[in-house]
Amino acid sequence: MAGNRSFKDYVADRFYNELFAAIQSYTADNYDNLDLRLYRVRTIGGIELSDIDVKFISINDLPDMKIEFDVAVEAELEARESDYHYDESETCKQWFMLKCSGNLDCNLDDFTISSVTEYTSKNRQPKPMSDSLVPIINREQLESVATDILRRNYPEALQTPMAVEPQKLAEKMGLEIQMREITKDFSVFGQIYFHDCDTEFYDEDSDEMVQAHVDARTIFVDPKAYFLRNLGSVNNTIVHECVHWDQHRKAFELERLYNSSATRIKCQVVGGIKDNSRDATDWMEWQANALAPRIQMPLSTFKTKAFEFIKQFRAELGTFELIDIMEPVIDALATFFTVSRASAKIRMIDAGFEEAIGTFTYIDGRYVKPHKSKKGTLQRNQTFSIGAQDAAIQSITNPAMSALIRDGSYQYVDSHFVLNHPRYLTQDENGVTILTNFARNNMEECCLVFDLSVKSGCKERYHSECFLNRDKASDIDFDIKYCNGFEYATPERKAKILADTLADEMRVYNELPTSFTKSLQMVFNWKNVTFVEIEKRTMLSSKTVSRIVNGENQGSINSIILICLGLHLPPEISKHIIDKSPFSLSFSNQSHLWYNFVLTHLYTKSMDEIRAFLQEHGAEAL
Repeated sequence: MAGNRSFKDYVADRFYNELFAAIQSYTADNYDNLDLRLYRVRTIGGIELSDIDVKFISINDLPDMKIEFDVAVEAELEARESDYHYDESETCKQWFMLKCSGNLDCNLDDFTISSVTEYTSKNRQPKPMSDSLVPIINREQLESVATDILRRNYPEALQTPMAVEPQKLAEKMGLEIQMREITKDFSVFGQIYFHDCDTEFYDEDSDEMVQAHVDARTIFVDPKAYFLRNLGSVNNTIVHECVHWDQHRKAFELERLYNSSATRIKCQVVGGIKDNSRDATDWMEWQANALAPRIQMPLSTFKTKAFEFIKQFRAELGTFELIDIMEPVIDALATFFTVSRASAKIRMIDAGFEEAIGTFTYIDGRYVKPHKSKKGTLQRNQTFSIGAQDAAIQSITNPAMSALIRDGSYQYVDSHFVLNHPRYLTQDENGVTILTNFARNNMEECCLVFDLSVKSGCKERYHSECFLNRDKASDIDFDIKYCNGFEYATPERKAKILADTLADEMRVYNELPTSFTKSLQMVFNWKNVTFVEIEKRTMLSSKTVSRIVNGENQGSINSIILICLGLHLPPEISKHIIDKSPFSLSFSNQSHLWYNFVLTHLYTKSMDEIRAFLQEHGAEAL
């Protein structure tokens, strides 16, 4: 289907004569009362209409395929003087408003003009449509539009929580569903036919496109959707096509007025973002995408079911904390309403459960535990969770962030930058650093916030959904950057929490001598750690450690990094020791970039965790 057909242009072209005649008749009858701006003609004796120009059309959606519309027309008039002593005539321009109506079922052959008036102001239409005959629906109206579709076609779903059966919805709307392959590469997952036609489908047996006759009101779904997606996605596809039928037939009929061979809307798997100008097809897709889950999960009955599952899982799992039960609740809702997990998660957020935002997140292919923050902390394109690669880049290239984390007061744990304090960080039974329960429930207090923007693989209208669904299946590429100044752990609070630790570290840092070996000896005394203990932690032999500390052996950049990490030294102190050593980190060396990252952000972690992290990111082993 073509992008932008103009109803204004169509009306101006096809009904020029009717509009002209209506204005000509009106001006001939009413020229005495017309408020014309004339300079030479004093009293109008006669008036001629020479040309008209349609300026805009304001359209109101009516039931079935009927529409009514106000046509604003600029008319060029020639007025003659009534007093024959003055042979004056003068041209002027005047705007008129014509109230019209018609039925698209009969190609507007019943077009009528019910009134002509002088234009005063644009009328607000009760159910406005765009110039492409797409309903104008803003985000706040989506719930009421979805409710209206259900009220007309599936009212029982508004009374009791139930799964809306897509086949039944389609049937009630007089539509038929057929499963068949549409394209070879699954680039089209569903399409709806508005008119009988002959068309082509992909045939797997012959591996080519084959001709087939299709009746109007038929929805096709590619069966590959069952294998490549899931049942929730297939159901969503069918409801999506039903929305097209209910909301977009008029836009489609406008396409047919221009191009009588148009027969269908095909819904493609989303491609890259072209630019920000949305055409009619984009708007129709946005509306179908936004309305389908709202039809499948009507808000009032969805909330009823959500509260039921919350109660059930609180009892079953013996916890009152919402973030601890949010994932099983979302999965239970997805199963109950036969929708995808992603749809159920987004609907929970629509229903006001912000705890759902931090669920089912996968970063660097790893699951991130559920977490939440105070309501309204995060905007839809913000996150507490950031991949290691992005974290490394941001900590080096973003001055605001590097200043904040240079002193080691933030640790990179479970894909978050977390304030390094026992209130927020602890160790599990395996000695792995994890977030405390308090931290997971109060992320705004202890974590840095990042802005997300989509680099590729996703059209603009899906952004908020993508941001919320950084899941295993997501092939979306994000740009991520530290959100300067958007930090809830205030400097005063941070200073108070970290005062003792930082004061001690600062004291040691200020007392460090310029000698490499003397600095090493001092930090060993400060940490009260033996060479044997460092051997256990790092696998460097205690003899090698002893020789380096006593100046008998220079060691290597790797052995010095290992000693700093084994002692869990804060970044500023590690940096001082490396700077005074015979070696340095080279930032043209990829491995050295990662060594710098672990020295800055992971220095409280065990060597096992650090080695696993380095291996995962392709750095040479320490």
